Amino acid sequence: MKDKFYKYIEKLQDTITEKLEQVDGGAKFQEDTWKRAEGGGGRTRVIENGTIFEKGGVNISKVFGELPEVLRKQFGVKNGDFFACGLSLVLHPKNPFVPTVHANWRYFEMYDEKGNIVTQWFGGGQDLTPYYLFEQDATHFHSVCKTACDKHHAAFYPKFKETCDRYFWNTHREEARGIGGLFFDYLKETPEFSIENRYDFVTEIGDSFLESYVPIVEKRKEIPYAKEHKDWQEIRRGRYVEFNLVHDRGTLFGLKTNGRIESILMSLPPVVQWKYDHHPKEGSEEAKLVHVLKTPKNWV
Repeated sequence: MKDKFYKYIEKLQDTITEKLEQVDGGAKFQEDTWKRAEGGGGRTRVIENGTIFEKGGVNISKVFGELPEVLRKQFGVKNGDFFACGLSLVLHPKNPFVPTVHANWRYFEMYDEKGNIVTQWFGGGQDLTPYYLFEQDATHFHSVCKTACDKHHAAFYPKFKETCDRYFWNTHREEARGIGGLFFDYLKETPEFSIENRYDFVTEIGDSFLESYVPIVEKRKEIPYAKEHKDWQEIRRGRYVEFNLVHDRGTLFGLKTNGRIESILMSLPPVVQWKYDHHPKEGSEEAKLVHVLKTPKNWV
């Protein structure tokens, strides 16, 4: 399964980066391969200063070896080896009317002293972070997510949508990072679902990503914007940074397993503002967004 899924994310990385280069029409992804001393490595692809994308990355990695102490404590084991692989992407567009997007699909195995798998699971999801709210965009993104989920189980979309709303929540701000999407973790084998069923579901979600995001980019990329729109985008990017550095499990996992810092922090936007006690004007489009972020909404 680990080899099968890694081959899948290798191909998916190619598919996504090729399409995004077409959409951008200017910049190309820079590829950077790296190795992890304890075992494993990855292939980082970053795009910067493009026509559409100010900064973005589509990364794959696989790491393996002895469980770090922090994970041994988390899993309640004295020792053991692990394997983890995944694809993680973040795209920060230039135009404030085009939303930021994040997605991640990953697989994990843990072994006993004899090398037998003692646990394995899939995780991942995708979420949209707009700076100006277009409800039809939110509906489109969630509709694609729901369609992909419904092919596998009717309960998946509502369950993973709610999990996403809870996860991407900046507790110190009492607001969501964005308008959500899907988030799932610890998808293990059960009497109802085999590990192959889990693989089929996660790859379905991965394959649907471009359909969920690219039409939104195409629709909004030509909207004219002024400095005040860019300022607002950069202020909201600050909230994005806060979540990633304070709450995000993937960032913390990478830092605690001696991951590659440049790849882990690829998700951070290039230009950000933190203005003291900033509040948008009541009734403005900016205030409309903040209002929606205070209470998760059903988009489909």
